[in-house]
Amino acid sequence: MLFASAFLLALAAYGLWAPDIELSELQKRYGSTPENVVSIESIRIHYKDTGPKDAPVLLLLHGFGSSLQTWDVWAEKLDKKYRVIRLDLPGFGLTGPSPSDDYSELNDLNTLTRFVDSLGITDLSVVGHSMGGKIAWTFAAAHAERVKALVLMAPDGFPQPEAIGTKPYAMPAIMGVMKYSLPKYFVRKSIEPAFVDLNELDDKLVNRYYDMLRAPGVRAAILARANQTIYTDPVPRLKQIKAPTLLIWGDEDKMIPSSNAKSYAAVLENSETVLIPKLGHLLHEEHAELGLAKVTEFLDAKLMSPQ
Repeated sequence: MLFASAFLLALAAYGLWAPDIELSELQKRYGSTPENVVSIESIRIHYKDTGPKDAPVLLLLHGFGSSLQTWDVWAEKLDKKYRVIRLDLPGFGLTGPSPSDDYSELNDLNTLTRFVDSLGITDLSVVGHSMGGKIAWTFAAAHAERVKALVLMAPDGFPQPEAIGTKPYAMPAIMGVMKYSLPKYFVRKSIEPAFVDLNELDDKLVNRYYDMLRAPGVRAAILARANQTIYTDPVPRLKQIKAPTLLIWGDEDKMIPSSNAKSYAAVLENSETVLIPKLGHLLHEEHAELGLAKVTEFLDAKLMSPQ
């Protein structure tokens, strides 16, 4: 205890102390209201639901360490003709930690299913990025009859055979320090590898990621999710997916290489692949219009064309 107290005092002295930001303050900064919250088994999920309520539904799922605001640019365009629903997944953003502290694949699937059901949605299309891409294809496999189209953006979850059963994101105990100290410089440096054009990584974007990492309980939840994530064999589930699927990558992705698209394409029943030159992992935030054009073209063809 004495060492811990001295350590925290040292952090404060060096200006590295970074306590959580009050939820009410973050709600004010990012325009969240009580109408943007639904309770799913004690988890208060923050979400946004925009666009015509009678239009085809798009569910957007963000990646690890992110939040629903990652989709701001895309949502503003897509909700002109689609009903666009995006949420802070459990453990992230204004949703914050799950009271059960369970971030398993099964619990993610069950929570997302209950969330969709709570909104009275029967049929939908799902767009998922990175970790959200893994959750998206897991949902599409479990609910093949409900998912009309699927967009997987640099999705996680297709390991090499020898990696099945391993914990790819397990963090050493020292990373627990992030619960107390989180220099904004470190946040910027952790995002930089996801971009090719660093001019696209502006202060507004860094500040948003920094704020959401300091939402109440989020840093502890991220550590818990990282240490609970176990690679499983994706093939049996991917074979259950019936929806037409777009696999889309930035061809200079340093986090989940675009070569992974071939693994998915070899298993999925109905897929097409698009690689966008000179883009990295966050292709919906780096030159957002490029990826959006490809995704819109795909969705319009699958959901808006006369049957």
